[in-house]
Amino acid sequence: MSLHTPYVDTCAADLSLALGGPERPALHVLDLTLPGDVRLRLRLLGASHQVVLAEPGGAAGVTETVACLPGRPPHLPGALHDEAGGYRFTASVLRPADGELHTRIAGLRADLADDPYALVGVFPGDPDAVTALAVRTDLPHGSVGWRTWHAYPQTNELVLTETVVALR
Repeated sequence: MSLHTPYVDTCAADLSLALGGPERPALHVLDLTLPGDVRLRLRLLGASHQVVLAEPGGAAGVTETVACLPGRPPHLPGALHDEAGGYRFTASVLRPADGELHTRIAGLRADLADDPYALVGVFPGDPDAVTALAVRTDLPHGSVGWRTWHAYPQTNELVLTETVVALR
């Protein structure tokens, strides 16, 4: 979907990870109910993404925000594992060869175009300025997960994140 607002974060170094906290203003939201009454809310922000997980029976789950967050120093960890809480997060920053970012983003947009468990936002000014979120449907029962992609054509960066949460 084409978004009608510029993005706030402009490179991978602007991003940070926050767990918990309120839902931030969103440009677009996709509410999903997965098997077992697991509810996910995928949220595109002008400053990247937020995922809100509610476990069966409405139990509080996880709120994950990867974005340029006011008042918070930028820091996106390569990995964060909270075994007690059942939360696993990984992030990597790719700097593709010339022209490869466009090819990767075109492929990503095509792959996710008809996916009912995905949300893709294209920011104005460049078809490769994309934030995308997709629920992982290949995980074993008792866990839920998602992947995200944040593309910055102006710096030739692609930020990939992956999250898996063990349900309680």
